[in-house]
Amino acid sequence: MRLQLLGVRGSTAAPGPDFVRYGGHTSSIAITPDGGDRPTLVLDAGTGLRMLTPLLGGDPFDGSIVLSHLHWDHMQGLPFFVGGDRPGARVDLFVPAQDGRKGRDLLAQSFSPPAFPITPEQLQGDWRFEALDAGTREIEGFAVTTADAAHKGGRTFGIRVQDDHGSIAYLPDHAPDAGVSEELVELLHGVDLLVHDAQFLEPERAMADAYGHATVQDAIELGRRCEVGTVVLFHHSPARTDAALDDLATMTAQLGGTLPVVIAREGMVLDVPGTS
Repeated sequence: MRLQLLGVRGSTAAPGPDFVRYGGHTSSIAITPDGGDRPTLVLDAGTGLRMLTPLLGGDPFDGSIVLSHLHWDHMQGLPFFVGGDRPGARVDLFVPAQDGRKGRDLLAQSFSPPAFPITPEQLQGDWRFEALDAGTREIEGFAVTTADAAHKGGRTFGIRVQDDHGSIAYLPDHAPDAGVSEELVELLHGVDLLVHDAQFLEPERAMADAYGHATVQDAIELGRRCEVGTVVLFHHSPARTDAALDDLATMTAQLGGTLPVVIAREGMVLDVPGTS
């Protein structure tokens, strides 16, 4: 499979000249299956989702989007995704199940008037909304497994995507200090690539705990514990400039030791396996 990082920021988009090289869009990654010519599976729909449309070759999107959770920075790109909001598109959208509510109703909490001008039903194309429980199911030919992860403000999933040749885990918002369940360890264990929350640095630990996020050190330690192939540091703070992320790359080369560590960059393409 091939991963394309469409947005790598957390909390809010980061525009401006200090955020050009690593990108300012919020969380979204697109996955193209082996032998495919365009993405069919998307994890999260932050503002980076807008970057998917040019990858579709002028065609409408035909695939699925799985949201790790429903915070703004992970779903605000949906109504601005031109490739999905057009006649001929097919979009199966999965959101974490909670409170017995339908997927459409969970999404509409922030995607309907007065918070937004339209409702989910007004998106063009064939959209289907589903509330997803933890477990494994086939989505777009991939085995997609979800497990609950500690984070503040609503149910949050870690997501594992696997095919016959490789596996990735995606954990963009995670507070490991609040506890890492055995189910989550199993989800992450042995993947070729772990894309993990790295919004804060260790001196910012108090903020990480307050916001329900991880530090860079947390991400690397969890990757080592779960014997992953490569850790991709993701969900960068909107205050972390290009220069600061350059410094982080130097620091993580030492922290990672024998574990390969990559700093996520908007537009980055990662082939799995073969990432390291």
